[in-house]
Amino acid sequence: MDYLPTSSLLFAFVVASLVLAITPGPGVLYIVARSVSQGSRSGLASVAGVALGNFGNAIAASFGLAALFAVSSLAFTVVKFAGAAYLVYLGVQALRAPPNPVGAVHVNAVNLHRVFRDGFVVALLNPKTTIFFAAFLPQFIDPKGSVAAQSMMLGAIFVAIAAVTDSLYALAASRIAPMFSRARNASAIGRYVSGFTYIAMGLLAAFSSQRTNRP
Repeated sequence: MDYLPTSSLLFAFVVASLVLAITPGPGVLYIVARSVSQGSRSGLASVAGVALGNFGNAIAASFGLAALFAVSSLAFTVVKFAGAAYLVYLGVQALRAPPNPVGAVHVNAVNLHRVFRDGFVVALLNPKTTIFFAAFLPQFIDPKGSVAAQSMMLGAIFVAIAAVTDSLYALAASRIAPMFSRARNASAIGRYVSGFTYIAMGLLAAFSSQRTNRP
């Protein structure tokens, strides 16, 4: 099967991916913020969106978009600041959202399609994720097989592993939400926590270096 590396390389890849997946990154922070402020359903919808966006970056890395970013600082910068601006936009929208009455159930009213879309855009507009895949995946590819096929398959495996660990983060974070709902001014607290988290992530994405440990 030329679309998978040798069994030894595949095992090493799974172990390395699991270690990286459980290490919190920007995607985890986004998912946790959604889960705390909007509940487990929004958190899991964010996981799905982030996973699809990350897989899009894995495909882009397989077909050479990472090479473009490596030689064109302008292309990298444009995509980087577009993603950062979108995060800041989400933060501002969260801060401007009208407060919910104390004790009101608002999780079911959340537009899960929009949550999924936001997670997808946040992940897809992170060029550092493409760079990550371009640097990480080749270490586990068997040059005797199809490099592009192996790269896409390994990217899919990594995204699947990260989706599982991210789901656990989402479910754990959503368990914290009831503590906020019993507190006075809980709605304002949730809006401020999520809003400032998004803005901080956007500023960090805009002014951080090009290197990253995980998407």
